[in-house]
Amino acid sequence: MTIPSCSVDYLVRYMRENVMRLPKIKLASPWLGLSLSLAMLSGCTSTPVLTPSAPIVQVRQPIIALALGGGGAKGFAHIGVIKVLESHGIRPKIITGTSAGSFVGSLYASGMTAYQLQEVASALKESDIRDITISSQGFMVGQKLQDYVNLQVKNKPIEQFPIRFAAIATQLDTGKKTVFNRGNTGQAVRASCSIPNIFIPATVAGKRYVDGGLVSPIPVVSARDMGADIVIAVDISARPKAGSGGVFGVLDQTFNIMGQQGIDKELAQASIVITPNVGSVGILDLNSRQQSILEGERATQAQLAAIDRVIAVFKTSPAAKQPAPQPRM
Repeated sequence: MTIPSCSVDYLVRYMRENVMRLPKIKLASPWLGLSLSLAMLSGCTSTPVLTPSAPIVQVRQPIIALALGGGGAKGFAHIGVIKVLESHGIRPKIITGTSAGSFVGSLYASGMTAYQLQEVASALKESDIRDITISSQGFMVGQKLQDYVNLQVKNKPIEQFPIRFAAIATQLDTGKKTVFNRGNTGQAVRASCSIPNIFIPATVAGKRYVDGGLVSPIPVVSARDMGADIVIAVDISARPKAGSGGVFGVLDQTFNIMGQQGIDKELAQASIVITPNVGSVGILDLNSRQQSILEGERATQAQLAAIDRVIAVFKTSPAAKQPAPQPRM
């Protein structure tokens, strides 16, 4: 910083008129003279030069979504996934679910903890959700499933959940994907879980709906549409394999074949894919629930480091300095 000329003039004049006229004052050291000079300079004011500071850019946390795929009783693996994510401090702000994924996802989005989910799974009986009937459209009504879900979520509609949630179903008469993100939770889950030829199609507002896995086996795209920055997809579908026997084995194989192309398209837009080893679990095998939960835990533990990397990369990306994406639905 340059000393204003007025300060120099002031110093020189003062030294001539005062200091030099005092013979009795002896400067003990050059430091005393320097100190006097600095003190005298302080009597002169100058305008400080201000350097503009760079604006502080806030880096936001990513909006994480959990996209839970369908697969019948394999869906208990989703609970294991949620347990590990929650224990690691990863709490999604968006949950999308297809079929079994909508069942587990709705309970979690309603405010349940991972361990409450496990308690519900342990206490669940087939009679809680199975209402057998004789019909050419299926042999399960689905009303008990709807009532059970509403009981667990305390009859809250989807829009009142603390975590944004959507259940994916297929409109039977048009084949189009339908995203239920408002309204009766049990009804939305029932529609999403209505496996053709097992459940009678669910009727909502005069339209018939069946399993969402026909159009969106793992709802990653819907999670993106809801505004997710990072999507963790959970794939519990079994890949097509030879030797599938029995009525339900053939049905499972049919869904695997039909959904394979859709699965690949959805997973291409996922940030992380977790694949629990539940291929041997049948779609109606409730007895394997604890094993499925354990497989979900194992698969998620193996992906924790990758999830941390994805989050870290986001925080250094331009998107982290921009407002959160607006939902497209």
